Amino acid sequence: MAQHRDDTILEAQRSKLKPPPMFKVMLLNDDYTPMEFVVVVLQKFFGMSRERATQVMLKVHREGIGVCGVYPRDVASTKVQQVAAYSRKHQHPLQCVMEET
Repeated sequence: MAQHRDDTILEAQRSKLKPPPMFKVMLLNDDYTPMEFVVVVLQKFFGMSRERATQVMLKVHREGIGVCGVYPRDVASTKVQQVAAYSRKHQHPLQCVMEET
């Protein structure tokens, strides 16, 4: 009986050490948001160089979606909200979403 209790404690400790789930933050293509605005968003909120931001923007443009980065849930959520607010402020319909990796 005591052995079983020890196993349960070990199992509980092991599950606590599991890394938190990570989330991909992605931009979705639309027919209205200027490409230059998307590049600025990628530089401003995701710390990308202009070259890298341009590559991601072209991926979004061609494939309909592009990954901006992978973050813990709270960071990903904040970035999605920041991009949405910034896009609205500049009257662009750019959509930013997150998905568990």
